[in-house]
Parts: sequence; C-alpha cells; structure tokens
Amino acid sequence: MKQQWLDWIKAFIIAAVLAVVVRVFLFAPVVVEGPSMLTSLHSGQHLIVSKINYTLGSPDRFDVVVFHATERKDYIKRVIGVPGDHVSYENDQLYINGEAIEEPYLTEQKQQYPNETLTNDFSIEQLPGGYEEVPEGSVLVLGDNRRNSTDSRMLGVISDDQLVGEAIVSYWPLNRIEWISEEG
Repeated sequence: MKQQWLDWIKAFIIAAVLAVVVRVFLFAPVVVEGPSMLTSLHSGQHLIVSKINYTLGSPDRFDVVVFHATERKDYIKRVIGVPGDHVSYENDQLYINGEAIEEPYLTEQKQQYPNETLTNDFSIEQLPGGYEEVPEGSVLVLGDNRRNSTDSRMLGVISDDQLVGEAIVSYWPLNRIEWISEEG
C-alpha cells in the first residue's frame, strides 16, 4: 500500500513538473481582450501561444504575436514589418520597401466599409523612435482593426525581448476553433 502511494506521489510530481515546463517554456494560454484584432480575433477568444517559435527563430511578416506592452498588460497584434523593412501606408495601401503588399486578413473589413479608409497614411519615420527602417531585434506591429488599435503607430517598434510568442491556435469558444494564419 505504501509503495502504491509513493508511485502516485511520484506520478503527480512528474506531471506537475512537466506542466510547469510546458507552461513556462513552450506554450501559454492567452485571452483576447478588446476589439483591436477584429475581424480576425474577437474579444474573449482563447488562444494558445507558442513561446518556442521565437526562441528557435524570429517573427515572420504577418505572424500574430503576443507581446508585453507594459509590465502588466500583453497585447495581441500582427507583425507588419521585420528588420530592414521600410513600412508605409498611402491611400489605404501597405507598402514594404516601396512594394505594394496585399493584406488578405483585411478583406472582410474592406468589404464592410467600401468607401472608408481603414489605415491612415503614415511612414515608419513618423512613428515614435523616428526610424528609417525596422531595426534589428524589433518588429513593427499593427492591429487588424486599424481604426481601433494601440500598436506601433503609438508605441513604436516592438523589441524581440517584449515578445511572448506567436498565436498558433484558437480553442475557445468552440465555434472559433481554428489555426491562426496570415490570412486572418
């Protein structure tokens, strides 16, 4: 009987250690708060964030990332510019290094508001920090709901140190179970 209790205790300790390792180093649950990523993500939606993706690599353009905006607040946004990119908007069109870039994750909003501007004109030089391009070790992020998002337009570029990880899957509510993708 005593051996059976010891086996149960060992199993519990191993499970607890594995859970801590997974939570601290590999994956984290995150809840979307607010409208800044509409229509791709909705407030109250639960996501799994991969912490390991950026330990082994770096963010790609259009990844949906979670980052520490303040000591107490994490934000969820989409990577628009990576190191070396010059980012600008003109007439509601994204330009990266002077080339017009499609944003499929904005299609639904552009259809909802056909005669309205979603993203006001700006260039990276006008953002906090006054950079000419996204510096090494940083990304430029924007919320998909461009008219209601606190993002790089106000915060400046986001340091890799601030990144928690990449949002990879939505698991709640059940009707929103999906892989998070570039298309939104």
